Amino acid sequence: MKKLLTVIVVALASVTMAHAQFGIVGGYTSSTTKLSDAAKEVTSASLWHAGVAYKINFGALALQPSLTYNMKGTTIDNVQYKSGYVEASAGLQVGLDLLVARPFLVAEPFIGYQVTGNEAAVKDVTNKLEWGFGVGVGVDVIKHLQLRVEWFKNLGALANASGEQVTNALKDTNYQGIKITAGIFF
Repeated sequence: MKKLLTVIVVALASVTMAHAQFGIVGGYTSSTTKLSDAAKEVTSASLWHAGVAYKINFGALALQPSLTYNMKGTTIDNVQYKSGYVEASAGLQVGLDLLVARPFLVAEPFIGYQVTGNEAAVKDVTNKLEWGFGVGVGVDVIKHLQLRVEWFKNLGALANASGEQVTNALKDTNYQGIKITAGIFF
């Protein structure tokens, strides 16, 4: 029985490794924050993201966990606030292999931790832990290049409840926006 179990585990690991790829990803983030009660002038802050990914193909399905550094931000009263998060995500892709290209839909939950912020007031009052999801479309070209467009939304509150002015402007809000990502897989 042990031999049979060992053979099954080795076979499954071989199949998974044969269809798995390590990749480097990066791109453009346009992050916006909704402010229902506070600032009159809110615009998007165009930022970036970069990291590594590991894609495991299971035919029409693929799992792509990734670890990225993602800059998000907003502008309130002509001041741009930026926060950098280390994010872990697990993208589930459903696609169609057309030999040269593989178009797919993706759903991607994520969790992150804030490691940088450009304004001391924001850095002190923002929640360090973030979580949310993204949905989008993408295409793998020749199995080594990936392009994705994804809409994301943080689900937790951006700021802790306190009496500071910046906190009042950011209270009960969170980041949402669009990410455009390119990846190279080996």
